[in-house]
Amino acid sequence: MAEKKNIHTVPTNDGWANRREDAKRASSTHATKAEAQEAGRAAAKKDGVEHLVHKKDGTIGERNSYGNDPNPPKG
Repeated sequence: MAEKKNIHTVPTNDGWANRREDAKRASSTHATKAEAQEAGRAAAKKDGVEHLVHKKDGTIGERNSYGNDPNPPKG
C-alpha cells in the first residue's frame, strides 16, 4: 500500500487550500484559513501524517504531527 503524504494548508489566489505533498491539485479549497486548517487537521489525523500550516507569505507557520512520531522524541 502506498505511503500517505503529509498535508499542507496553503494560501491561494481565492482563499486557502489543502494539498498533499507532491500533488499538483488541491484536495480541498476553503474561503478562510480557519476552515482550511480544520479540514487539513481532520485529514492528517485520519491518515496519521503531518499537517503543515503555511502563512500568507508561504512560509511554514505551524507544524503538527498525527502519527509516526519517534518515541521517545529526539532532543
